Amino acid sequence: MPNYRRAFVPGGCWFFTVNLLERRKTLLVDHVAILREAVAITRRDHPFTIEAFVVLPDHLHAVWQLPPGDHDFSTRWRLIKTRFARALPKQERLRAVRVARNERGIWQRRFWEHLIRDEADYARHVEYCYINPLKHGLVTRVSDWPFSSFHRDVRAGLFPEDWAGGSEASGDFGERM
Repeated sequence: MPNYRRAFVPGGCWFFTVNLLERRKTLLVDHVAILREAVAITRRDHPFTIEAFVVLPDHLHAVWQLPPGDHDFSTRWRLIKTRFARALPKQERLRAVRVARNERGIWQRRFWEHLIRDEADYARHVEYCYINPLKHGLVTRVSDWPFSSFHRDVRAGLFPEDWAGGSEASGDFGERM
């Protein structure tokens, strides 16, 4: 078994990629209201700031800032994933291992995280979140994707509405194609 090592930096800013187990499913956009509620309840009980968030049919990306003195992003993701899964009807096929562990077959077990190192790294990962629907061919303009905090940042004057209309994103952001 791989030896996963995670950096735990209290008050850190993190980029995440979280995937559905079955990458051909569209559960996240089909049930985006349930996902939003799971995130909201988790933020109420375990606060964090959402710097960027984008939900695609089978995965999501997020940039979070944790409160000072707090490094526990894993509990937050566990709660979000559990709340989302519990709200969905049990329709997925389960392998014996998941049945034995009393797990749903909704999410991949782990997630990918990256500690944001500086302002340039922050900007690169926020922009990657926002351009991701364009990268996957879901839209031709970033502003056309409804499940993104990009719209919040446009209203705040941080991005123009026509930002990256026909751009491409490149780089290693922890996402499999």
